[in-house]
Amino acid sequence: MLLIVWRHVLRALFLALLGWVMQVHAQDSKNLAPGFSTRPAASKLVVVPADLELFSISGGGVMEPKADWTEAAGRHFKTALDSNKQLLGASVVRISEQDLDELAEINALHGAVAQAIFIHHMLGSVKLPTKNDRLDWSLGDAVKPLKAKTGADYALFTWIRDSYASAERKAAMFAMALLGVGIAGGAQVGYASLVDLNTGRVVWFNDLRRGSGDLREAKEALETVEALLKGFPVAR
Repeated sequence: MLLIVWRHVLRALFLALLGWVMQVHAQDSKNLAPGFSTRPAASKLVVVPADLELFSISGGGVMEPKADWTEAAGRHFKTALDSNKQLLGASVVRISEQDLDELAEINALHGAVAQAIFIHHMLGSVKLPTKNDRLDWSLGDAVKPLKAKTGADYALFTWIRDSYASAERKAAMFAMALLGVGIAGGAQVGYASLVDLNTGRVVWFNDLRRGSGDLREAKEALETVEALLKGFPVAR
């Protein structure tokens, strides 16, 4: 009798463990394309300059681009990426902003694809039946010029939009809060994609969506990069 009880207990524990493993795997695979887990140790990674822009939110809620903030954020973001050499791998190449001008369409395409991945896959509000909940997206042949220019096997693309409430906006938020009405302040939204340059396939993706973070300062920019690259596939 005792043996039967133990069998039931062990079976229940096994099923619980199996369910946990499957749940963890599902969470991991949400960020990874089917069949992909790590980059080969000898593979080369090109880091594409970030597509980022910073805004100030006026009292009336208008998003006003801030060129000086964006310029500073670009420097801080690049420095933060450079400090993550262990994560990016030993064989990393970069392209200059001038070189990127020739490849501007690729960065713009990534922004559009990343937005689609976020909406249809990560957020899951409008799922596409043909994807079967898989990370199954590609930039196609558009990456061939980048492959030819750098000789890299993979490319890291990043897209970020960061906004901050102005003094007038903060005053409006306070006034409306007294009336029991909440209005939004700033937000940080970002996407990071690892793309196989041999096929154009997005093999890893992560998103960042929060009301905190600040790319205008070096220390805070480092935290943003670490959050955006959480789970980034290392080269092994």
